[in-house]
Amino acid sequence: MAIGMTATILIVDDESQNRRLLQALLGHEGYVTRTADGGAQALASIADDPPDLILLDVMMPGLDGRQVARAIKADPATSKIPIIMVTAQTDREARLAALDAGAEDFVSKPVDRAELWLRVRNLLRLKRLSDLLETHQLTLEAEAQTRTAELQARNVDLKRFRAAMDATNDSIVLVNRTTMGFLEVNAPASQMAGYSREELFELGPVNLASISLDQLEASYDAIIAGHGRTASVETARRKDGSTFPVEVHRQAHRAGADWIIVVVTRDITGRIEVENRLEDLAQFDALTGLLNRKLFCETLTKTLDYASATGDTVAVLHLDLDSFKKVNHSFGYGIGDELLIQVSDRLIGCVCERDTVGRLGGDEFALILTMLEGRRDAAVVAEKIQKAMRMPFRLDGHKVTVTASIGISLQPDDASDTDTLLKYADTAMHEAGQSGGDTFQFFTNAMNTEVWRRLELETALQKALKNGEFVLHYQPKAELKNGHVVGLEALLRWDRPGFGLVPPSEFIYSLEESGLIVDVGRWVIAAACEQIREWSRRGIDPLPVSVNVSERQLVRGDLESDVLLALEIYEVPARMLELELTETVLMTSTDQTIAILQNLRAAGVQISIDDFGRGHSSLAYLRRFPIDKLKIDRSFVRELTRSSDAAAVALSTIGTGHSLDLEVIAVGVETAAQLAYLRSHQCDQMQGYFFNPPLPAPELERLLQARISLTAPDD
Repeated sequence: MAIGMTATILIVDDESQNRRLLQALLGHEGYVTRTADGGAQALASIADDPPDLILLDVMMPGLDGRQVARAIKADPATSKIPIIMVTAQTDREARLAALDAGAEDFVSKPVDRAELWLRVRNLLRLKRLSDLLETHQLTLEAEAQTRTAELQARNVDLKRFRAAMDATNDSIVLVNRTTMGFLEVNAPASQMAGYSREELFELGPVNLASISLDQLEASYDAIIAGHGRTASVETARRKDGSTFPVEVHRQAHRAGADWIIVVVTRDITGRIEVENRLEDLAQFDALTGLLNRKLFCETLTKTLDYASATGDTVAVLHLDLDSFKKVNHSFGYGIGDELLIQVSDRLIGCVCERDTVGRLGGDEFALILTMLEGRRDAAVVAEKIQKAMRMPFRLDGHKVTVTASIGISLQPDDASDTDTLLKYADTAMHEAGQSGGDTFQFFTNAMNTEVWRRLELETALQKALKNGEFVLHYQPKAELKNGHVVGLEALLRWDRPGFGLVPPSEFIYSLEESGLIVDVGRWVIAAACEQIREWSRRGIDPLPVSVNVSERQLVRGDLESDVLLALEIYEVPARMLELELTETVLMTSTDQTIAILQNLRAAGVQISIDDFGRGHSSLAYLRRFPIDKLKIDRSFVRELTRSSDAAAVALSTIGTGHSLDLEVIAVGVETAAQLAYLRSHQCDQMQGYFFNPPLPAPELERLLQARISLTAPDD
């Protein structure tokens, strides 16, 4: 690479995203980059146009990084191209293996851009230095036309050579093998060793090394004999007698009948400190500073061993924040992280100094308590934690209140090993969560039975989806003004072999917990569209069909694609399909969710809000969403004629809906009194057992063909 020219860097990595990242980082510094996706392509690229430096991934299919490095160094035409290994391996043996393969340096994944820029810059300077040294040697050996010209050329090269040496942060010295004295030293070499340049010329390399003169000479001879370069981590000595870790690279160059050893030394004190800190981070949670799962389990094992010898009781508390997901959705992940930090501080304040607090991941924490009266003392701490959690958290100007579900297992009452105690505490925590949260539960053997029941249910549901055991029933919606049927709601049922028809209350929760609701929800949308097409083909006037959509379908699935694909496959007009979301889902919606609903509504799909009235949505809040209908929650309809509060919510919902030009539907109408009340207050539609229960498709067809309708109001 000529001075003043832009350096060309070859990036070799089998992962395209890694190549793009490195290109972006290096392009920012003005380097020209090329890429290769594997060892074979890299070798071909190098042979065609050798780069100035190579960034080489260690772990690649086919030829790995070390094999590629050896091939490059074995070729005299490319052996002097510096190589930086890019690796996620941090152990000493892996790094030495990379250096032994011929790499001059390495950077760790994930790549730190500042470190990458420094290492690339320094190696390119070292390469320029090596190139200048060769030029200098050729100049010295060349037959000069005149002594004056020869001296001038030497002076020019020497100035350039010294300028290049002093420009790097690494110590660079040239050693004459015969005299074992310094030929040249750069300014960083003096600064690193604490000697002046003049003092170094008087001393020689052995005074800076941690090995004897004989050992140093033997290492130089080994390089000259054919080993090419050597790289090692050694201990260097300063003038004041102190020592420090260094990374040393040595290279031999012939100069007439003699040999010059180029020694590049880098102070790696900072890197060693970083590695030590990384080792600490491997045991502690980076966000909260609490023990991570690995160290927590190790600590629990040691605590159990100690308690077995002393007779103490050990309690394991497993804690999960109730509705933490809503905090992330409502305020953003930065606020969520701040909440976790404050929760960890409060947990530490709830326990004694001898106890342990750890973060197992996400919003799950665990505690190890050592106590004399296990069950009672553990309950006292759990109540203390609940009280601490109920106090509002101040997060970036917001006051947020969260509660916690806590599960407790005891040693020796429940188990005496780490894995079982953690599993039992987790089981008890889930029981606490299912009880409504903001409570704690001690593990009982009955919970194990419940866990197995849930696992069996989840397995059966997976099989049900695979074997086509799910069916849809349809409940009519009637217009209150004239009694006509104007729509249907598709409701999921499970025709379980050996059990008969299973209502959704017995399996929907398991679908949600396991994540199967995404696949089952996709099936419901497709099955409803298929049924609409079937009725249309048979001459039965189809009615709009609504299907329920879960939060998981919006967040983890691809609802927009699922709906549009089903409409296309079954050739159903978009206006014939309606999606029902609960008010709770609406209130935790993100901008992405709103965009999905807007796209679907623009395509013609109707959007309705189910269970309205429970979340206290404001009129202004509703205006943000592309909705067509509101459905009054059945709990308010049930108490409509007996509770003034329920009636007030129903009337408020009707008024809110009509002010936004939305249709309002009452769900769960079961009595004539409820129907009369809703009619008198201009509710638009109803559905419920007073008119018809959910029906299988064949029974519903007979109802539709008979054109049955709700009794119209008296004039």
